[in-house]
Amino acid sequence: MSNQIFNRALKIIGFLALFTALAVPVASSAATKRSTAKKQQITKVSSSKSKKAVATRKSVRIAAVAKRKSIIRVAAVPAKPSFGEMAGLHSAQDPLDLKSSVALVIDQDTREVLFRKNDQAVLPIASLTKLMTGVIISGAKLPMDEMITVTQDDVDTEKHSSSRLRVGTSLTRGELLHLALMSSENRAAHALGRTYPGGMPTFVNLMNAKAKLLGMNDTSYAEPTGLSSRNQSSAQDLATLVNAAHSDPLLRELTTSTGYQVAVGKRTLQYNNTNRLVKNPEWDIGLQKTGYISEAGQCLVMQTKIAGRKLIMVFLDSAGKLSRLGDAERVRRWVEANPVIDRKVNVGVSAKQING
Repeated sequence: MSNQIFNRALKIIGFLALFTALAVPVASSAATKRSTAKKQQITKVSSSKSKKAVATRKSVRIAAVAKRKSIIRVAAVPAKPSFGEMAGLHSAQDPLDLKSSVALVIDQDTREVLFRKNDQAVLPIASLTKLMTGVIISGAKLPMDEMITVTQDDVDTEKHSSSRLRVGTSLTRGELLHLALMSSENRAAHALGRTYPGGMPTFVNLMNAKAKLLGMNDTSYAEPTGLSSRNQSSAQDLATLVNAAHSDPLLRELTTSTGYQVAVGKRTLQYNNTNRLVKNPEWDIGLQKTGYISEAGQCLVMQTKIAGRKLIMVFLDSAGKLSRLGDAERVRRWVEANPVIDRKVNVGVSAKQING
């Protein structure tokens, strides 16, 4: 009986051992499968994250490239062509390789023309207009210490140019004239015309009447700042204006002033000359004025002394801000190398009117 019990016990133990032996691999296999599945899931997640990261970095790179291209496209948009460019004046070549499409150099004393290029073309003159504004204000002998307040009427609504003279700013007539001629301050010039006895219409009429009186038959003015492209003239007429303005000591002083400060409330504003040649010791400049609007290009007029000769220079419709100064330098070197110029340089069109 005990042997039978013992044998049964051995069978049970054997069965349990066999079951255990068979169960362990199954469990191990299941665990392995679970582990493998988990690793695969982790790998998939990691791979997904990696792909997302790569995609994100790629998107950032694409966006950056697109932004750069956008910037390039904006920068590459051509500027509005000037009247001279539309008329084909930029195609005219000259021996001095000037960048201005219109140029005129004359001897102030003898009126001898030393250099001319498209000098009869009638074009917008931008802030060269302010030289006539100065002629009218100075000639009227109005009180230069009279206070004038900048108003909303003086704000540029045509070109939306900026100004440091806020509406409500009060300066003397003399200060406004200084800023208009030296720094080409538009609100200053407009305020001078607006407050002239009789108002703006009277002032503009006087500008045109003075032009006719000087024999500037190609010239017309619409307002005193030069922001309007309707202010037009020729190089020949502008040389006449420079000669007339140079006879006024006040205009000589203000246009060649290198810098000027004005007190506005608790602030002090520093203004500088728009023509850096006035600070150059190699130049002896008696009067000057710069100008720019897109329709006119970069412009410059000057009275100066070179190689013992008093000269008047006019440069209109130059492509770059520094090009007009570069043209003046080229002419100066040319005159210095040829103090007695026997052969005059004549380049350009003969038509008097250029329509934009």
